[in-house]
Formats: sequence, C-alpha cells, structure tokens
Amino acid sequence: MATGGGFSDWLRAGTRPRLLGILVILLAGAALCIRLGAWQLDRAQERGDQAAALEQAARVDGNPVPLGDVVAPQTSFTQNMVGSHVTVTGQYVPDQQFFIDAREHEGVEGYYLLSAFAVADADDAVLPVVRGWVSEPDPAYLEVPDGEVQLTGFVAGSEAATSGLDPGLPTGAEIGLISPAQLVNVWGGPMYSGQLRLQAQEPAPATGALPAIEPVGPPVIEDAGLNIRNLAYAAEWWIFGGFALFLWWRMVRDEVRHIRQERSAVATAA
Repeated sequence: MATGGGFSDWLRAGTRPRLLGILVILLAGAALCIRLGAWQLDRAQERGDQAAALEQAARVDGNPVPLGDVVAPQTSFTQNMVGSHVTVTGQYVPDQQFFIDAREHEGVEGYYLLSAFAVADADDAVLPVVRGWVSEPDPAYLEVPDGEVQLTGFVAGSEAATSGLDPGLPTGAEIGLISPAQLVNVWGGPMYSGQLRLQAQEPAPATGALPAIEPVGPPVIEDAGLNIRNLAYAAEWWIFGGFALFLWWRMVRDEVRHIRQERSAVATAA
C-alpha cells in the first residue's frame, strides 16, 4: 500500500530543479504575455478614442440635418445622438430662460444662457437651447428676437438631476443643471429629452453694449469604448500567459503521479 502523499508530494515535485527551471522560464513568458495584453488594452482604448474623435469631427463638419431626423419630443435620448449637427425652426419663449452657473469657458468660470425654444414643426414642443456662455448673468442677455428664427447647432444630452426645480422660478434665475426632466416642471411640455448647443442663428442676434454671447461648441463624445480588435488581442495574450502557468501545473501533476507510482511500487515490493 502507498504511504505518504498529499501536499508534501506536490511540494516535492514542484521544487525539483528541473521543474523550478521550467517555472522560471514559464513565469517570464507569462509576465511578457500579461505586459503585451496590457499594451493591447491601451491600444484598444487609444483607438476607441481616435474613432470617437473622427466620428465627432465628421458630425461637426457635416451638413446639418433637420432636428426631427435625429430626435423627437418625449423620446429617449441615446448616445449616438450626441454631437449631431442639426437645424431647427421655431420661436424663443422670452419668459422661459435661465442662467446655468459654474460653467467654464476657455479657463474662465461663468454661466451658460439657457432658453426655451418652441419648435415649429413639432407642435411647439420645447427644446432647451444653450445660446452660449457669458461671464455675468446680466438680464440684458435675456433679450431674444421676436418671431420665427432658424437655429443651427449640436445636440447634447441631459445632465443628471437629483432634485426638482421650483415651478415658480422667475426667468433669468440661476440654476445648476440642464435637465429637461427638471425643466418640464417649470416650462411645461411636451419637451425634448436633450438640448441644443447653438452654433448659428438666422436672423443673427442683435449686438449690444454687453460682451457677445460665446458659443460653447459641440459636446464631447464620451465613453467611446474599446476597439474590439485590440481588445481581442489583449484577451489572447492573457490566455497565452494563463496557459503557460497551466502547463507548469500539468507538469507538476505528472511528476506527483510519478512520485506516487514509485512509492506504491516500493510498498508493494516490501
């Protein structure tokens, strides 16, 4: 009958010089595979960011399309809408405007000027429009043209709100977020689930004594994800590294079997 065994057999097998030498070689190979996998993961992120930058540039430089081709009122806003270059016709609602505080532009903190816009071909559904950035919340910025205007700009998503707005907020009040879910309590509906960042307006806004309203530009496409091809390469390298360690375990297991067979043969002979 065989005697001994258990963990001591594995320790004895794993610490034999031949297997220790093989372990060092396989560990070096596994470390190299892990490093190459991490490099491919970095490349996956880099190429994902590059793809997002190209997509954003294509949207910015492309001809604007009607807003209705991108999003409709009271429908869900999706990531693939962000940065869409659109045009829309309607009227500003003069008594439905806010200043959004703590907004930075070219390194200076100021305010976004947010105005309600009644979209003509959507039964006057309300579209939140960021008309631009200003350094101070001066009431003179709330002057908007009468009658129908055509806006060109970039679609952006809503900001996450944790609380509602007071329905009695006066026009020109300062608030902290651009959230249609909040604004509908003040402006009413139906409302678009995103916002428009104004690029141009026709007819052009009148210039006054105050500094011009600065366009805030298109939103940045975030969460671009990873390039699938490089992500697959990373997974392959990590699998190779894991296989190297698995191979050593198999060799140790075979050595343990050999040790136990030798012990069994000695016990039988005795």
